[in-house]
Amino acid sequence: MTSTPNVYTSHPDRREQLTRLELWRELTLHGHLLRHARAHPEREAIVDPPNTDSLLGRSALRMSYAELDRASDHLALQLTVANLSAGQRLMVKLPNTCELVVAVMAASKLGVVISPLPMQYSTHEIGSLGAALKPDAMLVCESFKGQSIAIAARQALPGVPVFCAGKDMNCLALEPLSEDDRNCLAGLVTDDAHRTLTVCWTSGTTGTPKGVPRSHAMWDATARVTAEAAGYRDGERLLNPFPLVNMAAIGGFLFPAMELGCTLVLHHPLEPGLYLQQLQEERINFTIAPPALLNQLADAPALWQGNDFSALRAVGSGSAPLSPHMIAVMEKDYGKPVINFYGSNEGITLFATPDTVSDTELRATCFPRLGVDCITWESVGQALVRSKVIDPDTGEDITVCGEAGELCFAGATVFDGYLEHTHEAVFTDDGFFRTGDLVEICGTPAHYYRIVGRCKDIINRGGMKISPSEIDQLLAALPSVAEGAVCACDDPDLGERVCACIVPAAQDAPPTLDTLCSALREAGLATFKLPERLLILDALPRNPMGKIVRTALSDQLQGATETQT
Repeated sequence: MTSTPNVYTSHPDRREQLTRLELWRELTLHGHLLRHARAHPEREAIVDPPNTDSLLGRSALRMSYAELDRASDHLALQLTVANLSAGQRLMVKLPNTCELVVAVMAASKLGVVISPLPMQYSTHEIGSLGAALKPDAMLVCESFKGQSIAIAARQALPGVPVFCAGKDMNCLALEPLSEDDRNCLAGLVTDDAHRTLTVCWTSGTTGTPKGVPRSHAMWDATARVTAEAAGYRDGERLLNPFPLVNMAAIGGFLFPAMELGCTLVLHHPLEPGLYLQQLQEERINFTIAPPALLNQLADAPALWQGNDFSALRAVGSGSAPLSPHMIAVMEKDYGKPVINFYGSNEGITLFATPDTVSDTELRATCFPRLGVDCITWESVGQALVRSKVIDPDTGEDITVCGEAGELCFAGATVFDGYLEHTHEAVFTDDGFFRTGDLVEICGTPAHYYRIVGRCKDIINRGGMKISPSEIDQLLAALPSVAEGAVCACDDPDLGERVCACIVPAAQDAPPTLDTLCSALREAGLATFKLPERLLILDALPRNPMGKIVRTALSDQLQGATETQT
């Protein structure tokens, strides 16, 4: 299966079937915004991080629903002047501030496909993803934390117009449109929920960056599952600490917040002290946090009791196995339910709540088997998704406990295929997405999935998936390296970190970890992908076909001489 972000990502037959079954709804992101802008225009929609000044050099803002609607109207008109129209592609690199939300809303109104990139990405990633997306324009902040973003973007995308928010395009214009502008925009706004809205990026299971086109209807289906799992209520205040570039932030916060008229409080980058300050001062009702941060809170009762988190109703987490001890402390001592989420850009949507998985040991690592014929869950997800486990080699279904297999997912939340990608079979013959994750059926009765590993070698650093082959190629290009490859090394906080395993070009003068990282930075590699351990070898382990055996590298880490930052 392949897809293109132009206009539609789904085949007409799929659109008709899921709409007829009411699994896809005729609702758009900007439609939610307009509804709330009319119903309660003064309600806060977006709140900037309090450190916005250090990020962008301007004061933090609070935008009401009416102001967000007007600001996105103004930006939509500016994008039109820049010759962007429905179906064209806008790449954006903006932090979690009002500008990014305004940009998403403006693109939504025009039918422009928006592709947000993490702020960590540098010229290497922008260039490679730009080659796949072929953007018609890029919108960036001129600088971020004092670093020039616009210059890097123009270097990475020669020939692509790069606009700076605030300098070239005003993302924060709050005055009402003139009558002429209103009439002009009215003729441009699209209200088709089946149009492609976003192309988000994932490393996937093959190690190459892949674009994931998603329509409004797909995001809406995901948001319905997420909102139910988190118990979102009309007008609640939500704190989002994750970049608005993927499933966790867009499907977990932006879409459901706009649907329910919630206030979305933004945070960037993740700083525990500032995060806790916002949690208290903004009177947050729901948030999500990395497992490591929740573990720290569970181990610091004095810190918890020294703050007023009485408004907090529940907290979510995910991206790595949770600590049963942490869940027990959060719920029994602090009185805050913990929801374990498991999702992906492609549309995996699983969750474990106190209602669906009451046992804290089980909830730390297991998820209900949604969408399985023989099991019934009182959840909207039961109708929206389907799931199963297969033998990754034979494709045969696995239905017994304790046997590891590949999790496969289908339904209204699932995408249609990677952007312009035909290199692998990512779907089963009966239309299930092959997630690349190894799970086993577990529980008594057997109603749960336990995540046990991954089918391939992607490194999962705190929820950020890193492609080893991408870094391998950059290592091989360094003069100081004769052979090089990276593998995952276990880490108690992030789950995994990157370890570089190299054969030095000069055995008597091997590169240090610092010099290696400096060279990779100069090559444009994002900071979060840099190796944090270094293993010096005489030769890389290879199979008879000459391919590097990454599992053997991981084995050699045990007891080997290593360097770690």
